[in-house]
Amino acid sequence: MTPPRSCTVRSPATTANLGPGFDCLGLALDLWNESRFSLEGNGVAVSISGEGAEKLPHDETNLMAQCALRIWDEAGRARPVGLTIECDVHVPLASGLGSSSSAAVAGLLGANELLGRPFDRRRLLELAADIEGHPDNVAAALLGGLTIVMQTGEKLLTKKILVPEVHVALAVPDIAFTTRSARAGLPEQVTMKDAVFNLQRTPLVVEALRTGDFELLGQVMEDRLHQANRMQLIPGGREAWVAAQKAGAAAIAVSGSGPSLIAFVSLATDALVVARAMTDAFGAAGVAARPLGLSASAVGATVIA
Repeated sequence: MTPPRSCTVRSPATTANLGPGFDCLGLALDLWNESRFSLEGNGVAVSISGEGAEKLPHDETNLMAQCALRIWDEAGRARPVGLTIECDVHVPLASGLGSSSSAAVAGLLGANELLGRPFDRRRLLELAADIEGHPDNVAAALLGGLTIVMQTGEKLLTKKILVPEVHVALAVPDIAFTTRSARAGLPEQVTMKDAVFNLQRTPLVVEALRTGDFELLGQVMEDRLHQANRMQLIPGGREAWVAAQKAGAAAIAVSGSGPSLIAFVSLATDALVVARAMTDAFGAAGVAARPLGLSASAVGATVIA
């Protein structure tokens, strides 16, 4: 089969950690970026509409373009004379919703398609994790559903868990935030007691999501490794957390490294109610925030044309 001259990739938002599942759990969300890749023009040109249109680079320094070009390098092929990428971005940037993972996965998957698919998804996942520096968001973005991922030597071991309908409320505060700064504030050593605390809860988070047991989820979403440190970096975060509890959320967590908070609800109709309660609490603390009501996605990034 002759490789196509163009293709379109849809890649989802993700939430990672899910309370105690630090750097090993990820969940794909039904919020999508759409990117069209075509072998045309001279050099690399990236056009962007939506989130980050005025902030993201429009040349080969763009993350999606860098990831796409890496596929040509990994395949031992000469880089294209011209590569045009048109992005419609809906995942908020620097929000704890996997925006960079969504971009990285799209770039790798799009370029792989244009080259006739020299790499399988396992290899694409390894490349994405290498680029991102941690595998939880990229695994969920590429595979969809609830993913468990671990590093074993230079390889990744992943398990995708299909979950029943999961609805989430999100508050996305307008706070300057980066994963690097959030990780820099984490302790390098933890007590045995705190490590065991998280180990006891992480498999139960997976089981609660797998079975749709929101009562159990509310009992096991606590964490002692990262969330307390990250909450200190989120003005209004504690107030928003309490507001979500009062509004009926079953469980609440910092989404990824933050600053967004994610709350799990049993009904789709509750998602925006809880999201607005959180954003109102952020607003009362002087922090503008956006509410989102989303569902989990069973599918990950997909080539659609």
